[in-house]
Amino acid sequence: MGVRELPRGDAAALLDREIDDLLLQARGLVLVRDLLVRRGATQAEIAAHERELERVRARLADLVRGPGPSAEPVGRAA
Repeated sequence: MGVRELPRGDAAALLDREIDDLLLQARGLVLVRDLLVRRGATQAEIAAHERELERVRARLADLVRGPGPSAEPVGRAA
C-alpha cells in the first residue's frame, strides 16, 4: 500500500516520520563532515559527505514543499 492509498492521518504520520528521519540524517552528516575536516580527511571523503548532505537536503525540501497544484492530494486513490 503506497502513501497515496493510506488514510489521511496515516499518510501524514508517515510523512512526519520521513521528515524527522531526514533531519536526523542531515544533522549526522554535518557532524561527521565537520569531524572529518578536523581530523584531516581527504577532500574526496569530505566531498562525498557534502554530496550526500545535498541529496538529503533536496529530498527534505521536496517533502516540505509538498505536491504541486496538479498532484492528487495525499490519501486519495486514483
